[in-house]
Amino acid sequence: MNDLIDQFVQTNQPYYRGTFARMMEAPGYRLTTNWAAALLGPIWFGARGLWSWFLGVLLLETAAYIQIGRGLFGDLGRDLRLRAESIAETLATREQQIEAAERTGASSLDALKRAAASLETAYQDALAASEAAAAGGWLYIVVGLALLAVIKGMVAVLANWTLEGQFMRWRSDPSAASGWSNRRFLIGAGISAVVVGLSVIKFARPDAVALLNAFPTNKAWRLDVGDGVQAAFDWTKTSGRGFFDTLTIGMRGLLDAIEVVLVQTPWPVVALVIIMLSYLSAGPRVAIFTGAALAYLGLLDFWEKAMTTVALLGAAAMISITLGIPLGIFCARRPKVFGVVRPILDFMQSMPSFVYLIPVVAFIGSGKPAGVVATMIFGSPPVIRFTVLGLQQVPETVREAALAFGATPRYLLWRVDLPLAAKTIMAGVNQTILLSLAMVVVASLIGAKGLGEDVLEALQFAAAGQGILAGLAILFCALILDRIVAGK
Repeated sequence: MNDLIDQFVQTNQPYYRGTFARMMEAPGYRLTTNWAAALLGPIWFGARGLWSWFLGVLLLETAAYIQIGRGLFGDLGRDLRLRAESIAETLATREQQIEAAERTGASSLDALKRAAASLETAYQDALAASEAAAAGGWLYIVVGLALLAVIKGMVAVLANWTLEGQFMRWRSDPSAASGWSNRRFLIGAGISAVVVGLSVIKFARPDAVALLNAFPTNKAWRLDVGDGVQAAFDWTKTSGRGFFDTLTIGMRGLLDAIEVVLVQTPWPVVALVIIMLSYLSAGPRVAIFTGAALAYLGLLDFWEKAMTTVALLGAAAMISITLGIPLGIFCARRPKVFGVVRPILDFMQSMPSFVYLIPVVAFIGSGKPAGVVATMIFGSPPVIRFTVLGLQQVPETVREAALAFGATPRYLLWRVDLPLAAKTIMAGVNQTILLSLAMVVVASLIGAKGLGEDVLEALQFAAAGQGILAGLAILFCALILDRIVAGK
């Protein structure tokens, strides 16, 4: 063990032998002090390769150094002085107005004199407060030194504990950072100097370096880039008109077919089928809840809009699932492809929904087909990710056993991989459906009908009661779909 410790720490080996031996006597934290780490602060953690601790300690010490810097050479009365200068400019304007009123004998002369007197008092008060603030630098120094002492003490009692944890990781993974690296020491010292130096200058003397107050940029750059993006959109819209028209027609046809089933079919038939699906999928309790929820939709005149919403959701979810599961299977078997697809999925999930409504409307126009596309963009990633995750979690031993018994790739996929990954894939399907339903209100902004339209109108006219009722209708639709999909 001592040889391992010597190999790991590389410097001050006798000290760390005794310290680590004491810390390993019992599990948990054992109080030790490392004053070298306290003195060097974040640089010590950087030299030891503990970069996460380096960052945390650096931020804490920077806060302390900022207070000390403000106390030593900071312009503490700056804000109050600027306020006094602003008052002085206003006072000069009032004095000019008083002179003009005296020449003309205006009736507002007395009011102007009272205003000037108030401004003079405020000016003197601001100057006095500025001088008092400038004289209070010692308080910032005391606070900064006290904060720095607390941080140094914390580092002293935590340094050995963090290094011992790194030693444990290094024993199982030799690639973990070990020893004292002069290169890491210099990098840590450079980063610390830049962070502390620039932060102290910015907070102590805000006007000293203008570059620190605003990022160097040029507004014309954004305009030029925006024009380039607009030109790319226009070219894509013009050259791909046939594709986008075909896509719109296909989605409109799918939506019309689903609406025929849900909207034009007699409501008792639709309600009975949905209740039976709930009973077969999740049992009698869910069936009773489904019946009550459907009664709520019908009695409060939400039935037709609810079915329109479910039709839009159904079209988007159907396309997302139909394309998402095969794509997930393909990505699970080809990691390089998934490496390309993953950033696209991250983009689809991270981009605010209102932003990608812009290209959807630009290429497809407003209306229900645009709502379906926007809902697909928002709801597709979960089913792809969960499919990849489920297939990656299939035990390799099971697959090897199936191959040993002569399973073909098709048999392996349909009889081994997909059955074992079914629960994870269905969780992705469930998330896709619920996320698609979450787009109901957003899709109503681009002309998609349904319950989202009622919520949007309630927001526009501040009709809280109607908005809550429409929101509950969306909630009940979500719960019904969730219970059916996540049933037995």
